[in-house]
Amino acid sequence: MKTAFLYSDEFEKFAYSPSHPLKPMRFRLTYELAKSYGLFRSFHHRLIKAKPCTIDDLVSVHSIEYIEAVENADVNLPEWDMQYYGLNTPDNPLFPDVYEWSLLAVGASLQAAKLVEAGEVDMAFNMAGGLHHASRNRAAGFCYFNDIAVIIQLLVDKGYRVAYVDIDAHHGDGVQEIFYRTDRVLTVSIHESGFSAFPGTGFEREFGEEEGQGYTVNIPLLPGSDDDVFCYAFNEIVPELFDAFQPDIMVTLLGADTFRSDPLASLDLTTNGFCRVVESLTTLSPGKWIALGGGGYDVLNVARAWTLAMATMCGVELPDTLPRHYQKFLRRKNLVAPDEQNENSRLRDQPYQSDLTTKIKHLIELEKTINSIRNRQLTMMCKPT
Repeated sequence: MKTAFLYSDEFEKFAYSPSHPLKPMRFRLTYELAKSYGLFRSFHHRLIKAKPCTIDDLVSVHSIEYIEAVENADVNLPEWDMQYYGLNTPDNPLFPDVYEWSLLAVGASLQAAKLVEAGEVDMAFNMAGGLHHASRNRAAGFCYFNDIAVIIQLLVDKGYRVAYVDIDAHHGDGVQEIFYRTDRVLTVSIHESGFSAFPGTGFEREFGEEEGQGYTVNIPLLPGSDDDVFCYAFNEIVPELFDAFQPDIMVTLLGADTFRSDPLASLDLTTNGFCRVVESLTTLSPGKWIALGGGGYDVLNVARAWTLAMATMCGVELPDTLPRHYQKFLRRKNLVAPDEQNENSRLRDQPYQSDLTTKIKHLIELEKTINSIRNRQLTMMCKPT
């Protein structure tokens, strides 16, 4: 496929706070690792500099009042208004240039969407996108503006049927809320159960309202779900949903916080399971695919996961040993010790399997969810018009 990757050195300069779990270094690490493997050298795989969006781009999803609140929050917005809009909280602090960062993240996703929609590329990936927790009038979960909703709304307005698949560890609640009442968008989120993970939503009983009944699909997983369980959840139901919905364009969020070492979730994926799902997505793509980054708070894992995803999208098989240039870069940044010989010198994780009793428990619960979706959502999607 012809692919485009959106990137800017500006991504790295916007830091929420020294103690905040979202580290902009993960974007630079991904860029350096992908570049070290030569993924940007081919004529078919373009690296494009990200540019910010405008207010006009945001108003299709967010209110003017909320946009102005984010723009002016650190100047003259009263404390009660900041709390109302979800601003100046531990999750969504008012760091310098928060508004400019948000415009850049959304702008890069819009560039990706426009390149794909115009047929210039088959797939475009914005690693800084995937801000799936922001709602119409409120920041949440490290997200200020919902770039996913902005690009999906753009595509729906152009007449496309859009399938959105979210494999982040956390439920894509903001996207679900915005498209909960339409049958033009299929939203599928596979995530850790809201009983144990933020934002506490994303249960199978949330399946849409009005015209959107059946077009919201949630597949919550128990903590500790491993590669096999996650892949089973995906492969058992997502292809059937695509067959029923017949999307024109696919939008995916490739969160890397499902990994065993991630500090903000409790799933047990490795690069093996992550890559299996990305490979499945390549077979489901209707020929127009917009991929976004999302979560991931172990920065070394994020770089490996997203580089592997890029390689899969490009149809390139990468060697398992990390390039020397990249290993030197990690040492210069004090991210690994000079003599460290562990998983940080490899691109892929060692396979991991949870114990059999735990796996069976997870699969039994998952099968109930899948059967519920088949009996309800698939029936609703296939109803006569």
